[in-house]
Amino acid sequence: MPIPVESFFLAEGVSGSLQQRIRAMVAEGILSGRFRTGEKMPSSRSLAVHLGVSRITVTLAYTELVAADYLTSRGRSGYFVSEGVPVQPGFQPVPRAPSSVDWDGLCAGKFSRMERVERPEDWRAYPFPFIYGQADPTLFDHQNWRLCALQALGRREFETLTADRYERDDPLLIEYLLRNILPRRGIEARPGEVLVTMGAQNALWLAAQVLLGPGGHAVVENPGYPGFRAMVAQSGARVTPVPVDEGGLAVDALPDGVDVVFTTASHQSPTNATMPVARRTALLRAAEERNFLVVEDDYEFEMSFLKPVSPSIKSLDSAGRVVHAGSFSKSIFPGLRLGWLVGPEPFIREARALRAQVLRHPPGQLQRTAAHFLSLGHYDALVNRMKAAFRKRRQAMEEAILQHGMKVAGQGGFGGTSFWMQAAPYVDTEVLALRLRAEGVLIEPGRVFFHPGTERRNFYRLAYSSIPLAKIPEGIALVAKAMRDA
Repeated sequence: MPIPVESFFLAEGVSGSLQQRIRAMVAEGILSGRFRTGEKMPSSRSLAVHLGVSRITVTLAYTELVAADYLTSRGRSGYFVSEGVPVQPGFQPVPRAPSSVDWDGLCAGKFSRMERVERPEDWRAYPFPFIYGQADPTLFDHQNWRLCALQALGRREFETLTADRYERDDPLLIEYLLRNILPRRGIEARPGEVLVTMGAQNALWLAAQVLLGPGGHAVVENPGYPGFRAMVAQSGARVTPVPVDEGGLAVDALPDGVDVVFTTASHQSPTNATMPVARRTALLRAAEERNFLVVEDDYEFEMSFLKPVSPSIKSLDSAGRVVHAGSFSKSIFPGLRLGWLVGPEPFIREARALRAQVLRHPPGQLQRTAAHFLSLGHYDALVNRMKAAFRKRRQAMEEAILQHGMKVAGQGGFGGTSFWMQAAPYVDTEVLALRLRAEGVLIEPGRVFFHPGTERRNFYRLAYSSIPLAKIPEGIALVAKAMRDA
C-alpha cells in the first residue's frame, strides 16, 4: 500500500514555487524518518488532487527527487523511497534539566549589551518607514544580479565557487577595486594593499583589532556610529569622544596621546556633515606631527548626488598613516556584506591573517558574482538609479519638513540618504518613536549615537532610502503632529 496522501501537506508561509515546496515536503518527510526506505509514494494524480495542484507539478517534483536519489521510479509500479537516502540515527535526546552554569555571569554581556540602532524586524509592514540603510526592491536590478550569480555558478567558474582560497581574494574583484572603485576616491593601491571583507563593519573591526589593544587610545566622533565604540571597546583600548560640527570631526579638539582616530569624512554618521578638504589636510598634518593613525570609513561616498565628491583622506595621505574602509553593502543591498580595506602592506598582511582565523575569506561565489555585476556596468547603473530616486525623495522630504516647521540639525551638502533632526528640548524621541510606531511610522531616536554620558534625547534620524516618494509628505505630517502633541 502506498503512503496515505493524508500524510502530505503544504505548510503555510513557506517560500518557493509549488514544485519546490512539494520537493521540500517529501525530502523532509524522508529525512525525518516518517517515510521509510522502500515505501511507495502516492500516485502523482492522487497527490495532486489532495494538494489541490496540477498533476504536472507533482510529476516534475517527483522527477527532481529521483534525480537527487530521494525516490526511485519503477515504471508502471510508481515511485518509491530510495534505498540510498540518509537514515536518521536513532538517538534519543536527553531530557533537559535546569542548567548549573551561570551563563549570565560567565558571558557578562560582553557583546550583547553594546548599544545599537534598533528597528522592528517587520519594518516593511509599516507604511512610513523612515529608517536608514535598507534596500528598496523597486530600485534594485534583480534580473542582472541573478544573471551574474548564475554566471558565477557556472561550470567554467567551478573552481571559484568551490575552492578554499585560504587567505586570498577573488582576483577579478580585486582588479576591479584597483582599476575603478578606488581611483574614483583618488586612491592608488597595489594588490597587496587591499583586503576584501564581510562589509564595512567587518573591515572596521579588523582595523580596530590590528591597530589597538589594552593601553591604546582611540578617538571616535560624537555623535557617531555606535559600532565604532563597540569595536574599540572590544580591543581593550580607551575611547575618547570628540564633537563634530558642520565640517565633521573637530580636529582642534583631538586629545593628546591618541593612537587611532576613526572618522566618517564623506558623510558623517549620523549628521551627514562632509569634512572639507582643508580639514582633511589638517587632520593628516596632525597625524604626522603627533604620530597617530586615521581609520577612514567611506560612509555613503556613492550617494553624493548634490555636489561633486571630495577626495578621500586616503588619497591625500603621502605618509601611509590612513587605513580606508568601504563597502558595497549600502549601494547594492545591505545583506550583501561585502566591503574592503585599503592600507599599507604590513597592516593588510596582519588584517588578512586575522580574517583567516575568523572566517577564512568571504564566500568565493559571492565575490565572483559581485565582480561580474561591477565589471559589466550594472553597479554604476544601479548607483545612478538610486541617486536619481534619492534626489526626488530628499526634495520631497525637505519641502515637507519646511512646511511643518521642523528643525533639521544636519542634512549634508552632498546628498546621502537621511536627515539628522532636532526636536524641542523637552521631547524624548525614544518615547516619541514608540508613539509613532503605533501609527505606522518608524523613526530612529538619536540617543544611541551619542557617547555615554553625553546623550541628547531630543535628536532623531529620518531616512528616505526605504520609503516610497508618495508616502513622504503624509509620514512627515504624522511626525510633525506627534511633535506638537508631545
